[in-house]
Order: sequence, then structure tokens, then C-alpha cells
Amino acid sequence: MVRQGVVLLICLLCVAVPAVQAQDSQQTPNAPSSNVPAAPTPQPGGGSSDSLRGLLQGVTPGAGSRSSSSTDNSGDQTNAAAPNGSAASQQQEAPAAGQGPVVPSKGEGPSTASYTIRTRTNFVLVPVTVKDSKGQLVSGLTWHDFQLYENGVEQRLTFFTEDPFPLSVAFIIDQSLSADTMKKVNDALNGLQGAFAPYDEVAVYTYASHVNQATGFTGAQSERLTATLDRVKSPGRYMEVPSNTGAFVEGPTINGRMVDPNTTPQHNGNYVQIIPKEVHVLNDAIFRAATDLAQRSKGRRRLIYVISDGKNQGSKVSYKEVVRYLLTNQIAVYGTLVGDSATPILGFLDRFHIPMQMNDDILPKYAAVTGGALDAELSRNAIERSFGRITEQVRDQYTLGYNSHISVLDSRFRKIEVRVLRPNLKVSAKQGYYPTATATQ
Repeated sequence: MVRQGVVLLICLLCVAVPAVQAQDSQQTPNAPSSNVPAAPTPQPGGGSSDSLRGLLQGVTPGAGSRSSSSTDNSGDQTNAAAPNGSAASQQQEAPAAGQGPVVPSKGEGPSTASYTIRTRTNFVLVPVTVKDSKGQLVSGLTWHDFQLYENGVEQRLTFFTEDPFPLSVAFIIDQSLSADTMKKVNDALNGLQGAFAPYDEVAVYTYASHVNQATGFTGAQSERLTATLDRVKSPGRYMEVPSNTGAFVEGPTINGRMVDPNTTPQHNGNYVQIIPKEVHVLNDAIFRAATDLAQRSKGRRRLIYVISDGKNQGSKVSYKEVVRYLLTNQIAVYGTLVGDSATPILGFLDRFHIPMQMNDDILPKYAAVTGGALDAELSRNAIERSFGRITEQVRDQYTLGYNSHISVLDSRFRKIEVRVLRPNLKVSAKQGYYPTATATQ
């Protein structure tokens, strides 16, 4: 009987223990549920792999997704224009063949720096000035009115704007002028700053027998520039006439003999005329200013403004070397011609160079080859007015851009000719350029 009771107890325990374990498992938190669906099994050619492809459609690694509206029929992707007032820049690609050039909206040109043009290394910018038969600037032309040739081959324009660029100006003052001319220049310098806009920048250089930088690039309306222009005013050069008579023709003598033979123009009883040699290092001054200008941003119009009589003698750098550097770095030379070179008769005679003598007409050559301009003025008021007239001409330029048909690896000079398809208009532009491997303009 006892044995039967023990067996019955063991049987009851065997039935009760699994039931208790099952109840505990149902009450345990975070226990896996038996009704969770199993992960889908990938099927070849369909199923979940097709869904994954759909999610990745139109996504480029590192570039994000793109909508169908930003892709044309050829599959080319265009960049969205930045909203007005934002700091982002618009990326404008060169137009395809058969299309017109990129023409920024009015007021969205280089002066606002609202876009960046990224081009191939053979992209060329050509500033162009157009005047009528009376010498007045002509505005309102479109890209259809221009034709541009490089080495005699017509080029397709890929960029056009009439908006002004901010200016980077290297202002050079000739301090070897005669005293009366120098006084007129000094008085006219007070009106220089009024010719520039607040977003322009100006550096000042002077030269006579050597070149001196008075100040680096600073704001055109800054007090620093005002103080610099006051500081560089010079008395000029007095025109002395050598004399072989008078009390001071010879140095001191003792018993009729010269104490210092070097102080007298007399040699063995004969008069030796001593005339000091003039030095006008105009080439060196332009080259020094050009090397500084070449470091300024390509989004600015680079120009050198010279106020001088145009004479050059004693420069270490040759005219050809300076011209090559100017054309390579897209620098134009403007200026105001003063002194005898500004008079009609002497100015005309200066065009004829006498061998073994100084160059009297080199400044007009710089202006012609780089697409710049010169004013010839005599009075103080006329010199001051020329500052505003020259800067107005620079701001009213058209800017043409094209991709050269010649490889950038060809470093030879390339001749440029710009024509306007309207009668009685005169076009001024640089005569050519030397290519550089620059990817962004």
C-alpha cells in the first residue's frame, strides 16, 4: 500500500512540473514570441532584391538622390540655382554646341559675385570696349552683335555679360616729371578716389630712378589710400641747364691748380660738358605692379593705371618681357599722358624713336597691345577728369568668353580680333594672349 502511494506521488509530480515550467515561460518579459514572422528568403531575380533596387534608384554614392525634373533626355544632370540672397554660388556650365553663350541675368553679373564659371583650361575672357564715331561709349549690344576670331578662326561664344567687374587697380605715378607738371598731377590726385567704387581696391606705386610701392591693395574709399596719395606728392624734377661760365664753373684752386680735378668740367684747358643722364624706369614700374596684380582674384578686372609722360630709360626689364607677362595674366594698361608728350606737336614727334636715345612713346604701345586706353591732358582739371573717364570706360565694357580651339599645351602667342556687326562702331580689345593652364575663371 505504501508502495502504491509512493508511485502515485511520483506520477503526480511528473505531470505537475512541465505545466509549471510552461506557465513561467509565458510570464517571462522579452521572451521571443512564436507568432513573429520569419525573415523572407531572397529569391533569384525578384522578391526583396527588387525592392532594394527600387530604393537605390537614382542615388549616386556621395551625391544623393536626384529627381526626374533635374535630368534631361540625354541624362545630363544640372545644378539647381541658388536662391536669391543665399551664399551658395550658381554653377553654370559651358553651353553645348548650337546653343547661345551663358548670359547672366541683369544685376547678377561679376559685381555681385553671385556665380562661378568652371571651364576647361582653354577658356578665354576678352573685355571689349565699343565706341561710336564721336567717341561715345555704346551700350545695349547683345552677344549676337559680336564676332570673335582667334588666329583667324571664328570662335563660338560661350559666355557674355555687360555687367561691370570689381576692379583691382595698380596706380603708378611718375615722379621724374618736371616741377610744373608734377604740381598739376599732385593737385589732381585729390580727385582720384571719386573715380572708384567702394568694392574696388587700389595699390599705389611711384618711380623715377627706381620703383617704390607706397601701399599694397586697399579699399578705394579707405582713409589709408587718402593718406598714401598725400604722402607720395613729389616736387618733381627741375630742368637745370649746364653752364661753362661763372664763379662756380670750377672747384677751388691753390696757386692756379685744381684741388679736386673731379669737381670741374675743365680737362687740359678744354671745357668738357657734363650733362646728367635721365633715368625713367617705366618698364620696371609696370612689371612690378603686374607681378602684384597677378596674385589678385580672377573674379576682378585687373588693370594698371599710369600717370606719366611715357618716357622710358634705364629699365632692367625689356618691353617685350613686360608685354608677355601682361597678356599672360590678363592685365590691361590705362593711363593719363602728361607733360610735353600730351601736346599735339611734341606728342606726335615722340612716336619716332631716335636710336641710342630714350623711348618717348612706350606708354601708348602698352595701352594698345593690352586693350587699354590713354588720355592726353595738360591742365590740372583735365587730368582729374581723365580719372573718371577712364574708369567709366572700364565699367562699361562687354566681356566675351569662349573655349579656344587650340590645345592649352601650345604656349605660343594667339592673336585675337573682335568685330561688331553694326556700322560706324569702333571696337577696342587686347590684341592677343599667351595661354596658361588655369582651370577656373
